[in-house]
Amino acid sequence: MAAAGPDNPVSRKKFAIFAIVMQVVFILFFGMFTDYKVGQARPPPSLAANASREVIVNGIDALYPMFMDVHSMMFIGFGFLMAFLARYGYSSIGLNFLLGAVVIQWATLVLGFFHQYPDFSSTIELELTNLLTADFAAAAVMITFGALLGKVSVMQLLVIALFEIVIFSVNEMIGVKIFKAVDIGGSMFVHTFGAYFGLAVSRVLAPSTRHARKIGSGKEAAVYHSDLFAILGAIFLWLYWPSFNGSPTSGEQRHRVVINTYYSLASCVVITFAFSSLYSKEGKLDMVHVQNATLAGGVAVGATADFLIQPWGAMMLGAIGAIISVSGYVYLQPFLLRKFHLHDTCGVHNLHGMPGILGGLASVIATSSISISKYGDTVGSVYGAIADGRSQNEQAGYQMAALTLTVVMALFGGAAVGLMVRALGSTLDPLSDSEQEMFEDRVHWEVNSEFLTVGEAPDNMPGDEV
Repeated sequence: MAAAGPDNPVSRKKFAIFAIVMQVVFILFFGMFTDYKVGQARPPPSLAANASREVIVNGIDALYPMFMDVHSMMFIGFGFLMAFLARYGYSSIGLNFLLGAVVIQWATLVLGFFHQYPDFSSTIELELTNLLTADFAAAAVMITFGALLGKVSVMQLLVIALFEIVIFSVNEMIGVKIFKAVDIGGSMFVHTFGAYFGLAVSRVLAPSTRHARKIGSGKEAAVYHSDLFAILGAIFLWLYWPSFNGSPTSGEQRHRVVINTYYSLASCVVITFAFSSLYSKEGKLDMVHVQNATLAGGVAVGATADFLIQPWGAMMLGAIGAIISVSGYVYLQPFLLRKFHLHDTCGVHNLHGMPGILGGLASVIATSSISISKYGDTVGSVYGAIADGRSQNEQAGYQMAALTLTVVMALFGGAAVGLMVRALGSTLDPLSDSEQEMFEDRVHWEVNSEFLTVGEAPDNMPGDEV
């Protein structure tokens, strides 16, 4: 009898059938519910040919460069950042590729529906902005993937992602459309949500992932070249992060976002290196800190990137984000694993969760303390609700409410999805609770003989018997 698990040929066919059916459903849904947006991807009938061409060209030229920066971050930056595991590089990059391709399609449909609130329509009109928001949703899912890296099967990963996008969209709709909270760089709605959703799923699946504690010194570890791939991914993300925070904006608001993010990231790098050395008994640097905590400044400044926080304020946020992130890797992550069996492969709590909360809290403080008069006639582009008559303190309260709601939705939503995935059991081909399948590329990929020399090769992988 064939062994159970994702290495079983029957299981592989199950995945292929699931992927084909899912893509067919996407095609049908796009045919039923989407169209090009008039005046952007589809010329308005009332304009002459030359005029319509000018509208289209101007619209895409203003956003496309930053969109491509963000798009590259999703598929190159995130993929290589997670490629630090010695025997999981194919999966870190390859499954990130697959996951991103699935999520941007599904998020286009789900977000397209919820963004219509309160005037829902049966047709989602597509323009470049839809592609950008789909990438933001993909970022949240990839952050969740970081918490689960090496511990779930492809089938489990896809099911988690499909349900996460729905919960993500509901949370964002409430926060943006009802609370009218401001979070231009996604500190709350993207980073905080993705991190705590992933942590909740990881904890609920703990009975099948607790064994990761025993693998930590082996296959979960990095090797020299895998760390080099990861630091390249980190630098890629670091370079393009101003585009991630600034792409939803325009004009002087975008200019301000880029400046604030730029200096927050720079400050974050310096403090990350400093504290990494301080926390080492020998004064040496830890590559894990450099790969991850150097990006915390982009997360921390996200919610206030378009505020008049001044460059020094952005630099302070970057520095505090770095301290929180490095401290999390050194002290909090081992504590959570030891005391609560909360395993976080990539340390998303340290890079995205806590810095995201810092960014949300910073938006509360900045909203209540910075004089609205300084924004002049542009206040509506930053605080739409204040321009409509809401007071600063009321807006600060809604910022806090959005942050609280995001954490609650992520934790409870992640726990619910985790319970569902666990209940489905063998249907989704979970990895066995053993060193033979966790953090192991051979479970999902064809590998050559060189693979046996990478990291700590297990003695008996399924299918190796002579």
